Amino acid sequence: MPIPCEVVGSIPRPLKLQRAFAAYEARQITFEQLEPEINHACEDTIRRMEDAGQLVITDGEQRISSFATYPIFDTLHGTGLAENLVLDGHGQMFAIFADGHERRLPRLVSGPFRFKTFAADYMAQGLHFAQNLVKQAVVAPSMLSLLYPLKSEIPGYTREQFLADLCDQCETDIRKCFQAGAVRVSIDFTEGRLALRNDSRNPWTGERLLDFFLELNNRVINRFTAVERAHIGVHTCPGGDWDSTHSLDVPYELLLKEMFRLMAYIGVTSTIDPRVESPEEIAQMLVAATKYIPADQLGATDDCGFSPFCDDKKPKHGGSPDYARDIAFQKIAARVKGARIASERLGI
Repeated sequence: MPIPCEVVGSIPRPLKLQRAFAAYEARQITFEQLEPEINHACEDTIRRMEDAGQLVITDGEQRISSFATYPIFDTLHGTGLAENLVLDGHGQMFAIFADGHERRLPRLVSGPFRFKTFAADYMAQGLHFAQNLVKQAVVAPSMLSLLYPLKSEIPGYTREQFLADLCDQCETDIRKCFQAGAVRVSIDFTEGRLALRNDSRNPWTGERLLDFFLELNNRVINRFTAVERAHIGVHTCPGGDWDSTHSLDVPYELLLKEMFRLMAYIGVTSTIDPRVESPEEIAQMLVAATKYIPADQLGATDDCGFSPFCDDKKPKHGGSPDYARDIAFQKIAARVKGARIASERLGI
């Protein structure tokens, strides 16, 4: 079987869509006015991804605020925030990026924890645009565990009650994707590498949470049969928001010794550098990777989502999300070709 190729999930949102989201947040337009822009971006993303040769596609997460927050609010500034969450600047930091910008999560103030929206709800709206098979990325329970206070408990709602509810919701999130037609679901685990960062500015990164994160994620994954788990992947990365990373300085080997029990899709295209890798470059990376990863466990993907958050202006791409979109599809096409070349050289 040739080396499989997979998109992480997100593609830069067109500038016109970003402006429409901002206008919606500012209550200058209604959702009915926003929705046509979303639909157009989804259709364009799917068409161009298929044209690039990607056999299993996504809608580029054009409908959602971010990979981490789609279950709990509609826009990055909290429009549609779930009732038992507050976005007051006192929630835990998700990440501080190398360029100095940061992303902060809301905080949970009461139970029970429930998803407001499931990934399948978004996915189903774009299925009719797709000719190819569809995958869906979902948030990891480890990421959403950061909604609960780090050092204290919520009155009347213990941490273990929260984690039980969280695992139930994340399991449902995955199952709904398969029921809606996804052939593959990938769990976004970017916080895995960040958990080894030990950044004094971001307290949770110094709490040695990696083992807890892995155990929590496995609580969900282990609810699926071996056959089902063959269609579930786990993605981790150093981040890629506003063309900046949050944990590039953390050696991958510290994380990979825990992750290589799984199918390993290695990143062969940079999502923050506008230079398009050649198919030959990508093929060489994949062939070299087989020194460490069995060929039947190897897949090719991108270093990260191309735009995990919906307001990403892509500064290294001249501040043009539209140009960054063009580059993203060129990189996807190069990855598909490179994986084909590597497969031929490896005889698989």
